[in-house]
Amino acid sequence: MRPTGMMRQRQVRELAVAGLLCAALAGCGSVVASTSAGAPATSTTNAGTPATTAPQVGCASVNQATEVTIRRIMRVVVPVAKNPVTVIESKPTLVRALFRDFCSAVTHPDNPKWPISCPADFGTDYLGTFYDGGRVLATFTFAWTGCQRVSVTAAGKTQATMVFGRAAAAAPHIVADMDAVLGLNQGVIQPQANPGGPDKAA
Repeated sequence: MRPTGMMRQRQVRELAVAGLLCAALAGCGSVVASTSAGAPATSTTNAGTPATTAPQVGCASVNQATEVTIRRIMRVVVPVAKNPVTVIESKPTLVRALFRDFCSAVTHPDNPKWPISCPADFGTDYLGTFYDGGRVLATFTFAWTGCQRVSVTAAGKTQATMVFGRAAAAAPHIVADMDAVLGLNQGVIQPQANPGGPDKAA
């Protein structure tokens, strides 16, 4: 028979060891629980942070445009050409007005299904790029004389239209805004596209 005192001492030691293990496990559990509980708080904080405007391209980025570069292309050389060959405009108000004109025109296309008369076509085209700082937003081509045409390309997609009918109505200031960017006030001959069919052509 073992002495009762020794048995009690052993039970006390075993209980003490078990208590320490439980305390340690409980501590680890509390750390894991607090870490898990803290994750949603971070996500909630992130969700509550005001989001900045995501960078866009194309017509969705009109209000982000800060600069436009325009280069004149002459398919037919005229005796006197006052138009600048290359222009860089960095006034956001002028840049965005022209960008908005082009986008308004190409999103309301009006391309005829029949031949039309295009007077005074001297072959003057303008190629340009809209930027947000150093980031390209869109490129464009604007056929200035004759039957005006505009195309806007962004993210590999091109939209184009002739500037008459619905397109001209959607962008009534396209010539004035182009003049403002180019620094001109030349009163360009407006295209007189005949809206009638071939039988009505002049």
